Formats: sequence, structure tokens, C-alpha cells
Amino acid sequence: MRRRDFIALLGGAAAIRPLGAHAEAPRKRVLYFTHSAGYRHDVIPLSKAILTRLGSDSGVFEVAATEDTSEFSADNLGRYAAVMFYTSGELPMSEAQKNALLDFVRSGRGFLGVHSATDTFYTWPDYLDLVGGYFNGHPWHQSVTIEVVDPSDPLVAFLGNSLQVEDEIYQISDFDYRRSRVLLRLDPSSVDLGKAGVHQRFYGWPLAWTRFYGEGRVFYTALGHEPSVWQDARYQRLLTSAILWSMRRSL
Repeated sequence: MRRRDFIALLGGAAAIRPLGAHAEAPRKRVLYFTHSAGYRHDVIPLSKAILTRLGSDSGVFEVAATEDTSEFSADNLGRYAAVMFYTSGELPMSEAQKNALLDFVRSGRGFLGVHSATDTFYTWPDYLDLVGGYFNGHPWHQSVTIEVVDPSDPLVAFLGNSLQVEDEIYQISDFDYRRSRVLLRLDPSSVDLGKAGVHQRFYGWPLAWTRFYGEGRVFYTALGHEPSVWQDARYQRLLTSAILWSMRRSL
């Protein structure tokens, strides 16, 4: 090979290398926190397996599941792009750990809550400010119709105008409707509103929403009690889209 041809070959390799490096960029990490200080959901092991697979399939993120509160420090959280809660009760987190979580989200990282994440930290007002509402009973455990509030929103556009789901349906109290963008809402015509324990509020029964906390993006869905919901491709796509959105990645 002539010298000038060899130099040209090296130049071509150098031009290609950055593309290869970009393709092999490390995946963003999502911390999936499943500590249950109250009711523990049987679906948690299945949810871990499904989220791990969704991350692998996405090519963008990977999921690390834990129930260890020591992960909530500024140094440890610095390794993650988002935190997802499937939790319950008053979690045994210190003030320093709570502040680390809030600072993490305020700084522009993602926070996602699934199902009983609103059945968590009733005595910590800052958590309500983060997640946007509290669990307030589940009078229905059945097949329901769910309205897609804004079918043009990229997070839920694939669902059309409505969908049928069989799950435990949460009611939400203390809902911060002014600073939350509701994505999914129960169609009240699909349930018995006269059933014991039903609380009718002017904002209805929101089942998924987004909001902002400082510079961070927050997503919550009340769905996710039943294994069949976690195995539903629509739910999996919703969670994948929400994780990407929380990390400011294209959907």
C-alpha cells in the first residue's frame, strides 16, 4: 500500500470512530425504588423484570432496582438520570436522604411514581409537592374505561381517545390540579358512583399526570396493581415513554 493511501485510510477510520463511539454511548440509569413501609404489592418482582426488559429494549436506559434507602445521597443519585417509586407508607429515609431526592429532581433529573407512590409519605409535605396528590381509597377493582385527556400529547397519543383496563382504581385527594397536566382520567360512566367509599371531586379521578418540580420532570400513574396491567403492551409503552420524557429524550 502506498503511503498516501495508508494516510487516507487512517483519516477515514478517524472520521468513523466518533460515530461508533456515539452508538456505544452508555445507557442512562433509572433507580427503581420499591421499599414498602405499608402495603406491599405482589406485583413488584414482575414489575422489576418488565422494567429491566423495557430498558434493555429501549437501548437508552437501564434499570437498577433497590429497597436500600442508603442509595439516596447526592453522590449515589449522581449516577442516575431518573428515580421511579413503587412504594408505600412512611419510608425510613433520613432528612438528608429526603433532601438529596428533592435536590436531585430540582436540578433537572426525572421522578416517576407508579400506583402506590401516592400512598407514601403522608407526613412529609414536600413529597406531596413533588408527586402532586395522595391516594384516597380504591372503591373499584374492575374493568373500567379510561379517557385520554389530550390525545395529541406524545406520551399518550398512541392510546387514541380511550382505553379499557382492568385494575385497582385509585382516588386522589389533595390533587394539585393547577400545576399538573392530566393525561389519563377515569370515565365515571364506567363505574358505580354510588358505591361506598366513592369521593366525587370537581377534578374527577386523574389516573396519570405530569408536572414539574424545579427543573425536573415528574410523571405519575395510578395504574399498576394487577400483573395483567404490567404485561399490557400499552402500559409498557406508557412507562417507557414517560421514562424517556423524564430524561428529556425523544419519544
